[in-house]
Amino acid sequence: MSAPRTIIDKVWDDHVVRSGDASDLLYIDLHLVHEVTSPQAFDGIEHQGRAVRRPDLTLAVEDHNVPTDSLLIRDAMSKAQVQQLRANCERHGIEHLAHGDGRQGVVHVVAPELGLVQPGMTVVCGDSHTSTHGALGALAFGVGTSDVEHVLATQTLSLARPRTMAVEFTGALPPDVSPKDLVMALIAQIGANGAHGHVLEYRGPVIRQISMEGRMSICNMTVEAGARAGLVAPDEITEDYLAGRPAAPTGAQWDDAVAAWRELRTDEGARFDRTVVVDTSELTPFVTWGTNPGQAAPLGDGVVPDPDSFSEPGEQAAARRALAYMGLEPGTRMRDIPIDTVFLGSCTNGRIEDLRAAAAVLDGRKVAPGVRMIVVPGSMQVRAQAEREGLDEVFTAAGAQWRLAGCSMCLGMNNDRLGGPARVASTSNRNYERRQGDHARTHLVSPSTAAATAVAGHLASPRDLIGGDR
Repeated sequence: MSAPRTIIDKVWDDHVVRSGDASDLLYIDLHLVHEVTSPQAFDGIEHQGRAVRRPDLTLAVEDHNVPTDSLLIRDAMSKAQVQQLRANCERHGIEHLAHGDGRQGVVHVVAPELGLVQPGMTVVCGDSHTSTHGALGALAFGVGTSDVEHVLATQTLSLARPRTMAVEFTGALPPDVSPKDLVMALIAQIGANGAHGHVLEYRGPVIRQISMEGRMSICNMTVEAGARAGLVAPDEITEDYLAGRPAAPTGAQWDDAVAAWRELRTDEGARFDRTVVVDTSELTPFVTWGTNPGQAAPLGDGVVPDPDSFSEPGEQAAARRALAYMGLEPGTRMRDIPIDTVFLGSCTNGRIEDLRAAAAVLDGRKVAPGVRMIVVPGSMQVRAQAEREGLDEVFTAAGAQWRLAGCSMCLGMNNDRLGGPARVASTSNRNYERRQGDHARTHLVSPSTAAATAVAGHLASPRDLIGGDR
């Protein structure tokens, strides 16, 4: 009888082509490509006289460089990268979703909604937030340019077997706490590099209550904890999400797939290298105060910490630098921090459930004077769904800008970068220095917190607006 295995080990073992002392050669089921990290990889295989090994298992999406206010790409560098991707895909026969295509959007939103990502698969992309796809029970991780080249050429990748970590979310889930708040609480608990070298399985009764889109938000920020990937074992929520999607199995193949997915879970008695428990019962919405996702505090009663309150010299130094960049003073209540820009979107929180949550807060209210809010759906399909539901009218009536799909203000690589000093409440995944512009100070928040902040003009939760003017 074989030893009990985690779901992580099961997916890994199923894809080993060749085992080695230091690493294994893994077969890759799906390779996602975008315009930023792929040009050098395509150049590399062509220099060697090679072709893409499995163009049918490769999908290219324009997302990082495209503008969200127009179909016209005005930035010269962005235009060059997009044009290069189009030429490479045409030359190698790769399906390509261009800016303006009805299926285009952020690659980590598009691939799941097309049904391309399924339980038990291996998925890679030249983007660290490929971990998003782990929500569907896939082993999904970001890779570097040389790895992109290797997968294009061979459909395989050499990797060292990771350590495993169980993250148990226990307790009752408070009604105003979102999946984004859960993962931010985890990162605040273990630190921005606390899961280095691990692949995480998110487990526990709380996870089982969360929708597929919420699980994607959690898995998306796995890398912000230092991990390579994170996943959730498939269940009925997974099956319901995939049923009827364009690339999902049908008929007898669907029945066979579901039977296999139901076996894809951690065995009783399987051991993880590490286990972390997060009790969600007393959680409130979280918001970052510093310049990495681990520098976060509860919004309810949280304050900007004193660097001297940290025990480690390195943490003290990091806090001092963060506060200097963010322009904050120790002891400042998180609720008292003013905001002048709000960004709702990204591969973390640009899905239809995220837009619904924000619209529910904004409905009948107005964005505060002096605050700019932009709403960027994660894909053109999300945009179309939102417009069918009238969410776009809620956003525009409140004074927010309604945009096309793309990565947008998540990173300073397109027209939505901030050009001057700005303090941003952002539903994206990273609050690094200059991430959203040379002078941007970023506070990571959930979609409902972003909407409440836009109305209040300072960091706020929906509960803070109760009884206020609508």
